[in-house]
Amino acid sequence: MTDSSVREFKMPDVGEGLTEAEILKWYVQPGDTVTDGQIVCEVETAKAAVELPIPYDGVVRELHFPEGTTVDVGTSIIAVAVGGAADAAPAAPAAEAPAEAVPAEEAEEPKPAARQPVLVGYGVSTAATRRRPRKSAAAPAAAAVQAELNGGAPVAPAVPAAPAAPAAAPAPVTRERPLAKPPVRKLAKDLGVDLASVVPSGPDGIITREDVHAAAAPAAAPAPAAPAAPAAPAGPPPVAAAAPAAASVAEHGPARETRVPVKGVRKATAAAMVGSAFTAPHVTEFVTVDVTRTMKLVEELKQDKEFTGLRVNPLLLIAKALLVAIRRNPEVNASWDEAAQEIVVKHYVNLGIAAATPRGLIVPNIKDAHTRTLPELAGALGELVATAREGRTSPAAMQGGTVTITNVGVFGVDTGTPILNPGESAILAVGAIKLQPWVHKGKVKPRRVTTLALSFDHRLVDGELGSKVLADVAAVLEQPKRLLTWA
Repeated sequence: MTDSSVREFKMPDVGEGLTEAEILKWYVQPGDTVTDGQIVCEVETAKAAVELPIPYDGVVRELHFPEGTTVDVGTSIIAVAVGGAADAAPAAPAAEAPAEAVPAEEAEEPKPAARQPVLVGYGVSTAATRRRPRKSAAAPAAAAVQAELNGGAPVAPAVPAAPAAPAAAPAPVTRERPLAKPPVRKLAKDLGVDLASVVPSGPDGIITREDVHAAAAPAAAPAPAAPAAPAAPAGPPPVAAAAPAAASVAEHGPARETRVPVKGVRKATAAAMVGSAFTAPHVTEFVTVDVTRTMKLVEELKQDKEFTGLRVNPLLLIAKALLVAIRRNPEVNASWDEAAQEIVVKHYVNLGIAAATPRGLIVPNIKDAHTRTLPELAGALGELVATAREGRTSPAAMQGGTVTITNVGVFGVDTGTPILNPGESAILAVGAIKLQPWVHKGKVKPRRVTTLALSFDHRLVDGELGSKVLADVAAVLEQPKRLLTWA
């Protein structure tokens, strides 16, 4: 195979001006056949997780980076043999297969017959392109050294795969090298976990982060039991090697600190929040409002056939109330152009909804939310939240927002002082809706009450305008019929 038959697929700029992305997961391995448009990996940028399709037909020759690696845009991440390279020299496998001494467990794994000549025809052996470990009977000493480096102890020679000679009998048969990626190995080392004792749950027996954390939790208890391996015929040396490790775990216990790399969405959010906090002068105002009638309307809408299949909740009416308030006070929907020293008033509303996801806080927005009917707004909100929870929010969905809602009430929090999403003029925080004593029609009664907090950029929004917007939102939630009279 010539170099001209191998195409290098480079990390694309999946956002606008992003410089790097982290490889979250590979969907292919060396030797796999791929077609144009097939998804080969998932990457995470500073804005979202994105699946990358390969633009070639061919066979995967090499993955240049393991999962968990952050790669600069423009760097080659996968090599694919294209064209007629897949048909090159199929006669080589017959000569190479016996010399390779493929382990029994690899030979047992089902694999399409057509792929074997392709894989070996490229000059790459089966064992070399797989993540599975090599158990070569010809090098027990090297395997023993590797097991010691991995923290594994020799085990009793119960099932040697194929004893080659009597001379090999005195040497202990070592435990198979645990399968784990470099970040997982580092985590295990930091937590003092012996990977050889971890039960893997990942595909093909790969140890995951969750497996390491699960093993670290009871680490102090099972640690003394680890020296049970001295039953191996190797004698005192294994005991001497295992004892210091057990003593170290017993002495220090689980790690007292865990360092989490700041990257991807969390890194971008941190930078954006710092920039926003120290660029836009924030002002926050609060109002506590009786939303009993709004809660009753929510229950009524759930029974309305127009909302069949849609998720109806208080956030829907809060979003509609904010849109009505913006229509009545359009100057609040603006941005600050530092370069031109201008205030840009926007005649459209891209309504952002802050969403907490496993990858961090993201703020996707509903484009042209001001044009949506209530059922349309309900559908858009449901789709936005579901997509965010699945980690499938696209970069485009998080760009161009004008105002944002953050619902801290779902965590039982009464209120807060939210920080503006960069480039936006205002953000509304909604607190928990609770049953509280409230003066209603001259009498103290239990009513549904919540606290709203509106933060705004004081360069764009003065106190009067901000107060009007917040008061209008509260008025609609207190008397939902204003959705008709003010619309």
